[in-house]
Amino acid sequence: MPGLYLHIPFCKQACHYCDFHFSTSMALKSRLVEALVQELALRHAYLGAAPTLDTIYFGGGTPSLLTAAELNTIFEAIHQHFQVAPQAEITLEANPDDLTAAKLRELAASPVNRLSIGLQSFHEPHLRLMNRAHSASESLSGVRAAQDAGFENISVDLIYGVPAPDHRIWEQDMQQVFDLKVPHLSCYALTIEPDTVFGRRQRKGTFIAPPDDFVAQQFELLLTQMRVHGYEQYEISNFCQSGRESRHNSNYWRGIPYLGLGPSAHSFDGVSRQYTVANNTQYVTAVLEHQEVPATYEVLSPTDRANEYLMTSLRTARGCDLAYLRDALGLDLASQQPHYLQQLTQNGWATLRQEVLVLTDTGKLLADQITLELFQAADAE
Repeated sequence: MPGLYLHIPFCKQACHYCDFHFSTSMALKSRLVEALVQELALRHAYLGAAPTLDTIYFGGGTPSLLTAAELNTIFEAIHQHFQVAPQAEITLEANPDDLTAAKLRELAASPVNRLSIGLQSFHEPHLRLMNRAHSASESLSGVRAAQDAGFENISVDLIYGVPAPDHRIWEQDMQQVFDLKVPHLSCYALTIEPDTVFGRRQRKGTFIAPPDDFVAQQFELLLTQMRVHGYEQYEISNFCQSGRESRHNSNYWRGIPYLGLGPSAHSFDGVSRQYTVANNTQYVTAVLEHQEVPATYEVLSPTDRANEYLMTSLRTARGCDLAYLRDALGLDLASQQPHYLQQLTQNGWATLRQEVLVLTDTGKLLADQITLELFQAADAE
């Protein structure tokens, strides 16, 4: 079944590493909620006739900035246009500092049944370096308060590869999460994007990212500790206790269609993609005043679809099904890249069993490079 994504593009302040679309001005927040409701009316047929939603995901930005009334308005619109599966996974991203007792009571009374909490770290200097809005103590208290409010299905985000003299801070961050016993973790390497505070500081020489081998060592520590504590790595950056994957993200990696609402949101219907403008004012004006969604459309060629499947499937524990790639998408890697596939297995970067290519721990460190090599075969087709 398909999914629904809603982009809530507001934040209290700008994190120094973030290049997602957001605004620190709340002036358009109520109008943007109106526009989301109107976009639902305009685009509910995107997923076909009377689809049933299996997942709903509020991302951002900081969706926990929505008031109870705003959230309720959006849910009313969703139910007006879609059937929602009885056991649908409904996720809302939240920052720890927003998770007050009052906010958690509101969320617990709403259809939201899964929280994704953006901790990033329990180390105060790292939070200040990244310009996070919450404190280290709020990292801990936010999760505990959510658990006390009845939220058992919780995911937390952590960032590794932050400049540090050694790995002790990263080890302490991981241990703190294990002690909290949350069922799902998303762990990302700090990436320096050009149009961010860190990117600009790096160009000026006032910010120095750690070397690649330091980041690789922290990734290896992550894999080791996840296994020790019983978490499965079902995607390169995502770990869960048995059976606790993010259904929304798993469906994305499997190529299941989804509708994305809001500025900068993407949608996928199986054969094409839509990219909505990443500008709050343009989005609100177009949707509310002109009854149209300002977006670009891309029809995916067979090569595009093969590339996307390679990129997403190789990141997962399921791996890349070469038979599906050949029979459904027209790319026969076994014939076109036999020597490279052999190199992957001989180097210990991947396993190949029953036509399923799965990256090893070493291969995951080289995932982008490996995917690029396989992309070249698809592009040459």
